[in-house]
Amino acid sequence: MAVATQSLEELCINSIRFLAIDAVEKAKSGHPGLPMGAAPMAFVLWDRFMRINPKNPQWFNRDRFVLSAGHGSMLQYALLYLAGYDSVTIEDIQQFRQWESKTPGHPENFVTPGVEVTTGPLGQGIANGVGLAIAEAHLAAKYNKPNATIVDHYTYVILGDGCNMEGVSGEAASFAGHLGLGKLIALYDDNHISIDGSTDVAFTEDVSKRFEAYGWHVLHVENGNTDLEAIAKAIEAAKAVTDKPSFIKVTTTIGYGSPNKANTAGVHGAALGADEVALTRQNLGWTYEPFVIPQEVLNHTRKAVERGATYEADWNKAFADYKAKYPQEAAEFERYVSGKLPEGWDKVLPTYTPEDKALPTRKHSETCLNKLSAVLPELIGGSADLTHSNLTELKGKGDFQKGQYQNPNIHYGVREHGMGAIVNGIALHGSGLIPYGATFLIFSDYMRAPIRLSALSQAGAIWVMTHDSIGQGEDGPTHQPIETLASLRAIPNLTVIRPADGTETSGAYKVAIERAKNNAPTLLAFTRQNVPNLAGTSIEGVGKGGYVLVDSRGTPDIILIATGSEVSLAVTAAEKLTAEGKKVRVVSLPAWDLFEEQDAAYKESVLPKAVTKRLSIEAGSSFGWHKYVGTEGDTISIDRFGASAPGNVCLEKFGFSVENVLAKAKALLG
Repeated sequence: MAVATQSLEELCINSIRFLAIDAVEKAKSGHPGLPMGAAPMAFVLWDRFMRINPKNPQWFNRDRFVLSAGHGSMLQYALLYLAGYDSVTIEDIQQFRQWESKTPGHPENFVTPGVEVTTGPLGQGIANGVGLAIAEAHLAAKYNKPNATIVDHYTYVILGDGCNMEGVSGEAASFAGHLGLGKLIALYDDNHISIDGSTDVAFTEDVSKRFEAYGWHVLHVENGNTDLEAIAKAIEAAKAVTDKPSFIKVTTTIGYGSPNKANTAGVHGAALGADEVALTRQNLGWTYEPFVIPQEVLNHTRKAVERGATYEADWNKAFADYKAKYPQEAAEFERYVSGKLPEGWDKVLPTYTPEDKALPTRKHSETCLNKLSAVLPELIGGSADLTHSNLTELKGKGDFQKGQYQNPNIHYGVREHGMGAIVNGIALHGSGLIPYGATFLIFSDYMRAPIRLSALSQAGAIWVMTHDSIGQGEDGPTHQPIETLASLRAIPNLTVIRPADGTETSGAYKVAIERAKNNAPTLLAFTRQNVPNLAGTSIEGVGKGGYVLVDSRGTPDIILIATGSEVSLAVTAAEKLTAEGKKVRVVSLPAWDLFEEQDAAYKESVLPKAVTKRLSIEAGSSFGWHKYVGTEGDTISIDRFGASAPGNVCLEKFGFSVENVLAKAKALLG
């Protein structure tokens, strides 16, 4: 039935719907159903509750909004356009899903100002939201004073059935409930439809009871299609509960307004088609041409610009008062948010000599983290239940728990995937915090999606991975990474560093901290077993990705190239070969991508093309090494799964011994 007259709020909601319908129709690609069904809850949230400044999307104390159901991205682009963000114009909406547009198929924070996080794989967004809420809680506990509040904002998430099916959302929601993150509010678009049709074919649990069991405050809006006051009251009730995160189940109709496709999978991920668009316009009383929005709608929704200017001005005044009362705290806070590092911060990173005790690089990592935390209080992080194996505790700093949010040590529990997505949320909060998440290197497979997304979304995360090879030992092949480094090195914008000793570990952290402040992730791979400290290892060399550690007099006959614990094998073998009259160069190559960033002259100075006899040594897959050893070189590597035995036995049996390096080198030399 056609709608005869519409209230201003109905016009606003239908504006959201038809911006989505028309954009998807023009692109012949996209997901119109979610924006059509979720438009009422989104409108109420943005119109009545969101504290944002459209003219300054990066204003610090803004509320954060995450569309976890990122396939419905036109919902977010419509909201940004209607609120008056310069980043999304009507022309941008007309270029939905097109080359180099600001309106890509899923929201991407590095493309569209106003988008907080990149939500592609379902469930990542709600987990990112937990990270955003952790960042807010941590900073509020550290900096707010009884008479001065400068950190006070909410994180709102819209998620769907698919997000709730994905396990990462359960991991993150469980953790958020444990922490009691009262400023996290999730609105669940409960429309019962996914790509395969009705969710009844696979998803019949009581989601509300699950979230109650997680420790969330749970509400239900039974009519999310038209009952705007019920939606508003639910959000108000959620804000009133300060000791639990809130989960608002909002029952909606996917594709609301479409006479033939509403409440079907057909409207989930495809354009309505011209005929159905016309019928939907008629059904909802929408008389406007595609991409035309009534002026009275814009007059109303763009009041967000004026409100936002007031919000920011009030906050600036509050911060000026805070700065006058608490200059030291204010200066530290300003440094955080500016992304600057304190002068001389890296001087705390230690260097070592061969006389220093052999230790695992995971132990050197612990030393670096603790020395850095003394000068970089923005460090925050922890482990997925492996604190005393990963050695990631910041000593004497306290644990981040409910009511103790000022502390930086986070215990994620056995939740690698959730940890990864939460770390990304902390990194993308915009507060300058430097988050790290730790587990065994092999379990990076459990968090591949957030590691990849950290690289894609330019999140300054540090991934601390220990037990980096078959040297892990007795736990056997399930715990021994083989192909892992090669696969991680394949991720664009992710710097993978496998340091050889204590000094190189310091170099790895110098790179990681600098990259974090420049919105880029780093993955550090550390040993379980002891490694000697080597003469000539260099913090600066790690920054270049690779360097000459031991050189020959004159052009080398052979170059030994190694990473991590195997560098010491190359050094010892070089000594023996040199004693036999061979000219040998040893190259430490801890970070391939950093080496590739160097100019041609530097790369030639390290790996001269004229020297074709090359041997790589790394306790992992040979994949990728042929780029460096060439057709006349060889590798000492592992292209099968490991075995259960003491680590030193595994290394010897798989050929990681000085004797085997010598044998392989001599074979190359003929």
